[in-house]
Amino acid sequence: MVVGEAGLGKSTLVNSLFLTDVYSPEYPGPSHRIEKTVQVEQATVLIKEGGVQLLLTIVDTPGFGDALDNSNCWQPVVDYIDSRFEDYLWAESRVNRRQMPDNRVHCCLYFIAPLGHGLKPLDIEFMKHLHEKVNIIPLIAKADTLTQEECQQFKRQIMKDIQEHKIKIYEFPETDDEEENKLVKKTKGRLPLAVVGSNTIIEVSGKRVRGRRYPWGAAEVENDEHCDFTVLRNMLIRTHMQDLKDVTNNVHYENYRSRKLAAVAYSGVDNKKNKGQSTKFDTGEGVSPVAQMEERREQVAKMKKMEMDKEQAFDMKFKEKEQKLKDSEVELQRRHELIKKNLEAQHKELDEKRRQFEEERAYWEAQQR
Repeated sequence: MVVGEAGLGKSTLVNSLFLTDVYSPEYPGPSHRIEKTVQVEQATVLIKEGGVQLLLTIVDTPGFGDALDNSNCWQPVVDYIDSRFEDYLWAESRVNRRQMPDNRVHCCLYFIAPLGHGLKPLDIEFMKHLHEKVNIIPLIAKADTLTQEECQQFKRQIMKDIQEHKIKIYEFPETDDEEENKLVKKTKGRLPLAVVGSNTIIEVSGKRVRGRRYPWGAAEVENDEHCDFTVLRNMLIRTHMQDLKDVTNNVHYENYRSRKLAAVAYSGVDNKKNKGQSTKFDTGEGVSPVAQMEERREQVAKMKKMEMDKEQAFDMKFKEKEQKLKDSEVELQRRHELIKKNLEAQHKELDEKRRQFEEERAYWEAQQR
C-alpha cells in the first residue's frame, strides 16, 4: 500500500521499484484518474523475472490529504485494511481451507513531503491510527529536492517526532548472522528512507542509468550516495518480504482476530450494562432472566458449532494428509519396482554381450592358431 499526498511521486516510485509500467500514460496513476476524494484502489500485476513469478497487488489512496478538511481522511484506509483481515478470517473459518488467498496488506509505504520541518499533524494522526494494523515504512518523497545536510537533518527530526508520539514503525528483525545484523543496523540508521523515482534512462560518465537530469547535474536512482532507493527495493523484494508477511500474520492479524472473536463471544455484555438494570431480576426495561438464559444458550450453541467445525476441518485435513502419504508410498513402491526391473534388464543385456564377446574372442584365437 502506498499512501501520500498527490504529486509526491508514488506512481513513479512504484514503476521504478518493479521495473515495469504499472502506471503508464494509457493507465495513469489513481491520483490522475479519480476525483479528489479519499478512495482506495488496488491494481494486481504479475511480474516475471528469471523464471520466478511474483503476484504484486498495489493499493493506492488517491485524494489523501488533498481536501480542505482532512478530518478522518484515514478512515477509508483503516476500513480497507480491516476488510482484508475480515475476508481472511472468514476464509480461515471455513471447513474447506485449501484455497485461502492472502489479500491482507503487508506493508504501507507512507510518503512524507520534503518540507524539511518534520512531520505534519496529518502525518502523525494517520500513522497513529494505522501503526497497530499494518507495517509502516516512512519515506521522504522526492529526496533530490534536499541537500545532503538538509536530508540528514530532516531524517533526524522525523525520527524524533515518531518517538515523541510513540508511533510504531516496522521493526527490522535481528538474526544470529553477524553480517546480516550489520546490514540491518545500517538500514535502521537510514530511516526514514529518502527515495527518488524515475523511469527515464540518462547517460552519466558514459554509463546508462535511471535518474533525473538537472541543469546542475544528475540524480541517479540506484546510487546509494544520492538516495535510499536500492535499500528500499532490496528490503521489499529480497531480504524482508517474508518477515513483513510474518509480522502481518502473527501480530497485526492475530490482534484483529482476537478482538473480533472476543466481540462475538461477549456481544451481550455491553448491552446489559447500557440498559441500566434497576433491580437484580428486572423484567421491565432491563434484561429478564429468561432472556439471559436464551442468550447464554445461543452462545453455547455457537461455541459448540464452532468446535464441531474445527474438529471436522481437522479430521478432513488429517485424512487428506494420510491419503497423500499413502499415495506417495504407492508411487515410491511403483518407482522402486520399475527401477529394479530396468536394472535387471540391463544386467541381463550386459551378461549377453559379455557371453557374445567371449565366444568371438575364442573364435578369433582359434583362427590365429
